[in-house]
Amino acid sequence: MLFYACPLPLSERKKLDTYLLLSENSNTWKYLNLEIEPGRSKIDQCLLFAAVLHCFVLGKASLREMEVACFTDLRIIYLIGEAQPSRSSFSRFITDLVPKISFIFVALMKRVFMECSKSMNTVYLDGSKFEANANKHRFVWRPTIFHLRLCEKVTNLLRLMHLEKGLPEAGIIPSKIIMEKLADVDNVSPALIEGGQNTLAKMRRQLSGYLLKALEYEEKEAICGEHRNSYYKTDHDATATCLKEDYYSGLGSQMHAAYNAQIVVSNGFVVSYYVSQDRTAIRTLQPAMEQYYRWYGTYPERLCADAGYGSLANYEYCDQKGIKAFIKYGSWNREKTVRNPATYEYVDENTFQCLGESKEQRVEPPPNYRYKSNSAYFYVKDCSRCNFGLYCRRYLKNKSQNSRLFEIHPRYALLKQQARDLLLSPEAIEMRVNRSCQVEGVFGAIKQNMEYTRFHRRSRIG
Repeated sequence: MLFYACPLPLSERKKLDTYLLLSENSNTWKYLNLEIEPGRSKIDQCLLFAAVLHCFVLGKASLREMEVACFTDLRIIYLIGEAQPSRSSFSRFITDLVPKISFIFVALMKRVFMECSKSMNTVYLDGSKFEANANKHRFVWRPTIFHLRLCEKVTNLLRLMHLEKGLPEAGIIPSKIIMEKLADVDNVSPALIEGGQNTLAKMRRQLSGYLLKALEYEEKEAICGEHRNSYYKTDHDATATCLKEDYYSGLGSQMHAAYNAQIVVSNGFVVSYYVSQDRTAIRTLQPAMEQYYRWYGTYPERLCADAGYGSLANYEYCDQKGIKAFIKYGSWNREKTVRNPATYEYVDENTFQCLGESKEQRVEPPPNYRYKSNSAYFYVKDCSRCNFGLYCRRYLKNKSQNSRLFEIHPRYALLKQQARDLLLSPEAIEMRVNRSCQVEGVFGAIKQNMEYTRFHRRSRIG
């Protein structure tokens, strides 16, 4: 029986030839295991790498889909030739490749920008949450409250045993101290304990149980780290968070194991990425930029990001690193549409102008006021003739008063005003339009076109 030949179209062959030439010129082969091992000959590692990378581009991210593509997809057959690797071969190859993937990514990106004669001076940052490969409903919350309650019980028990000396006055008692107190129980005389030897032995067993529980809580807190309050039993790096799309209720109200993936885009190419455990984006800007610096040896000249990254720490970081930051702040959209205009303008260290154009001088905080060291206070005396009085006092308890005390963080107010002036410039308007096209378009291609909405491997490293 004769079969019709199905040759690969010329346009597709040109694309694949360009792709292979780019991979060869970027010297990615240096990071592959090309050593000849005894036994049965291995599949050509360079061809296998080209096939794996192109499978991800086509949205074939699972091992079984890669295996099937080697038999059915003419593009993959063109890349890998007559070899027919199994899913186990793909699994071993990808596992060996994971520690080197960042080096390969940087080498490819540098070659792409060299071929296109483009620069990475202007970048766009955004993030999205991807579900982790973890079992459902197996998350563990940080046991801070339970740990504090346990420490109260330990303190009360040690007082009954006359061993309260050296305990912290408040907060969590380390397990090391509990272990030392447990060893000191042998030196306690039963005559000092009401109930004698039997009660002392019972207290010792109770303190041993508290020690085991303290060790358990400390282990959970160590896994959570400093900025997390949850993790999953099957993937300790994943965080319990709500996603935009929820296949349980459809409302995004259920907790899922997820990662916060940040990408840095320049000229339509993803030039850097950072996988975070944070549920919000506000603490991910600095690690993402440091990742960019480690890979390329320099910081970008211009950075554009949405209001999720607008904070005092991020503005100061960009100012220190010489990055021109086109970053919105939380109230930017409300101020831009004039629905909620800013209630004041910070002029200088000692001068302040309210929305009613009343200029006031800096004052000392009133007595019995919760004073903050980094804050400045300005007092507007007469608001009776101000047209914005009701709007300005809308959040005050006493809305009928004709004066108001403003508490301002001078450094943050100054940086916000600089960001606002920068965001209203023609340069920033062009960048904001490009940001919505470039970086959000990348996530649209990944999640919608490639149907890659969930990580297939566990842990941030693997």
